[in-house]
Amino acid sequence: MPLGLIVSSLGRAMRRKRASSLDILSSKRAPRDYYKGKNCKPTGFHTRKGGYVIVDEKLPRFVVPDLTDFKLKPYVSQCARDLTASTTSSTTAESTENKS
Repeated sequence: MPLGLIVSSLGRAMRRKRASSLDILSSKRAPRDYYKGKNCKPTGFHTRKGGYVIVDEKLPRFVVPDLTDFKLKPYVSQCARDLTASTTSSTTAESTENKS
């Protein structure tokens, strides 16, 4: 095989654009033992005998403010009435009456 043919085929291979899906490394395109995970932080470590030790410093801590005198309730009813539509329609009716 002539040297020019080999060089030209290598040049074409280097110029070929890669698809964007090839840049993303997933478990389908990686080796068999590759595990990508869900971007979660580990809460401990694995021991030599197959156990798992949870480290207290790695556990998430949630800071919740004191809501004793808070006016809003955390529950929203499924059959809540739409008050904004009724109030806007009544105000537009009043504004049209005032203009005439």
